[in-house]
Amino acid sequence: MITVNSFANKPIGVLGLGRSGLSAVRALSAGGAEVWAWDDTEDKRDEALAAGVQLTDLYQSDFSKLGTLVLSPGIPDQYPEPHAVANKAREVGCEIICDVDLLARENDQARFVGISGTNGKSTTTALIGHIFKEAGESVAIGGNYGIPALDLDLLDESGTYVLELSSYQLERIPSMRLDVAILLNISPDHLDRHGGMEGYVAAKRILFERTKEASKAIIGMEDNHCRALCLELMVNRGGKGIVPISASARAPGGVYVDDGMLIDDLDNQQKTIMDLHVVRTLPGRHNWQNAAAAYAAARAAEIAPDQIVAALKTFAGLPHRQELIIKSDGVSYINDSKATNTEAAAKALACYDNIHWIVGGQFKEENLGALESELVRVRQAYVIGEAQDQLADLLSPAVSISKCGDLATALQQAQEAAQRAKPGTVLLSPACASFDQFENFEKRGDAFRSLVNQQVGAAS
Repeated sequence: MITVNSFANKPIGVLGLGRSGLSAVRALSAGGAEVWAWDDTEDKRDEALAAGVQLTDLYQSDFSKLGTLVLSPGIPDQYPEPHAVANKAREVGCEIICDVDLLARENDQARFVGISGTNGKSTTTALIGHIFKEAGESVAIGGNYGIPALDLDLLDESGTYVLELSSYQLERIPSMRLDVAILLNISPDHLDRHGGMEGYVAAKRILFERTKEASKAIIGMEDNHCRALCLELMVNRGGKGIVPISASARAPGGVYVDDGMLIDDLDNQQKTIMDLHVVRTLPGRHNWQNAAAAYAAARAAEIAPDQIVAALKTFAGLPHRQELIIKSDGVSYINDSKATNTEAAAKALACYDNIHWIVGGQFKEENLGALESELVRVRQAYVIGEAQDQLADLLSPAVSISKCGDLATALQQAQEAAQRAKPGTVLLSPACASFDQFENFEKRGDAFRSLVNQQVGAAS
């Protein structure tokens, strides 16, 4: 755990007592801060009290005495409607930050690598952390990925923090200065929270505003928004420190993938590094882009190419990201529950053929977007959840539809159909949020894995 000493004997507010909020309370309290902690939900307040946290009702507190509010990333301070406590803070000029900013304030010695993007940031974060560990580097991995920033170890100047940063967090890290900033891609997501696409892109742009003078800016070239940002950075920085990456085209002066071959062009010499087809945990072009980003980040830390290659070959992958649960009697069962939007689901569909596709939940978009071009790979779609009827209308007549309602029914029908038409793939890639039927995408993926092991594993 990081001890935050910069607020010793000072009041500081913490609103939202989930994992990152409680972590911030512990770190601030250990450093002698006067912590005003609160959560809107009674259950979270009870959990905090049970953990020994003293509560302070922020709705009733005098914010004129408060200089800083740590606001949980999930709580809006602007769109779609600012939280009442955030409004109180803003009225008196109280700064609004998140826990990641506290880490930055407490440690300015270590190297910081920040990864953002609509899709792929968790895989890339894990992959970079894996490469650094395998190369013998001192590294801590967290942020939006798994472990809250303040629950990480305190690193010295030889260490590296590898942090996944969501668009919500990027708006609340004024003290962060990154050595390496990575933006993988931008596609429509969280638009209600950012007031539309322009606000979402603006939030992602902040990543490159929180950098050191000699930092590296690694940016994907697969979409128009990122290409525009790359051009903007090239102009503003005179081309210094800009590393383009791509899995679909050459990226002069950067890192790219050509038909699965990882190419290092950082010195404009186009050196072939490895064939990514051998890394079974990184299937598809989107994962090849993740690999290119991780390679570029590792090279920025002066890790040798042969060490990077060795680490890539041993990467285990992440749960809920095209996770192969089992292959039985010619049918593969894939858990891609993390695909909560059409862009992510399209990337999964592109990796397989003869797909029995489980899709649905809370649909966040107006149309199928990138999914449309991949529907030729789908043998049948099994739609579930709140958006069942909407998705059935959108997918018909391009795809044969089965309305299943719930995950268990969808898997049963998909399994039976796949066995009749093998070989093939039963793919959970919902293109939707999970909150209509599950607490989060992890719970949805865990449920799918359990059902597969029960229904398929038992019969294998």
